[in-house]
Amino acid sequence: MNGRAAGVVRAPLRTKESIRMEFSGHSLPVRGVSESRSEMTELILPNDTNTLGNLLGGRLMHFIDLVGAMAAYRHARTHVVTASMDHIDFIAPVHVGDLLILKSSLNRAFNTSMEVGVKVWVENTIAGMHRHVASAYLTFVAVDSQGRRVPVPQLAPETDDEKRRYIDATRRRELRQRERERKRVAGPAQVEVQVAVSPNKN
Repeated sequence: MNGRAAGVVRAPLRTKESIRMEFSGHSLPVRGVSESRSEMTELILPNDTNTLGNLLGGRLMHFIDLVGAMAAYRHARTHVVTASMDHIDFIAPVHVGDLLILKSSLNRAFNTSMEVGVKVWVENTIAGMHRHVASAYLTFVAVDSQGRRVPVPQLAPETDDEKRRYIDATRRRELRQRERERKRVAGPAQVEVQVAVSPNKN
């Protein structure tokens, strides 16, 4: 006996650098979350706000889309387009003069799409306080210069938090797919429009 159990074959350990994704004959490297993590800061000015002096929701969504695209662009290293903003929570208002801090990181890469998580904080520099004001999940698709989908490198989660977000992204994707299938089966909604006609008084 040579001390090895019969019929047992141990697979060699694989490092992040040794893993490759095979897609249409191309080999793409696996990248870590830290390689594409992004951050941006915006000073909120009067033209960013509504009549109450609070940041417009649409303006905040624009900032979220930008910082999310930065992370997707860094990971894919090609053009990216926004496919969806699946979920967004407006937790607290943002006021004129606040510093808005947005941070994005990749949750998971699929074949040609990527889910990015974005968290938004406000820094009140006078009071020296930070508040969490918004969170969102976005899906981006990698495309070439002709707008055709292209494969993206896979993501290698390393920390416990990265692994949790990696698993959660898969669940959200499955929910999106089920919802698309439900809508496909249901077909377009039939909307009845009733027009009220005023009686002729003449």
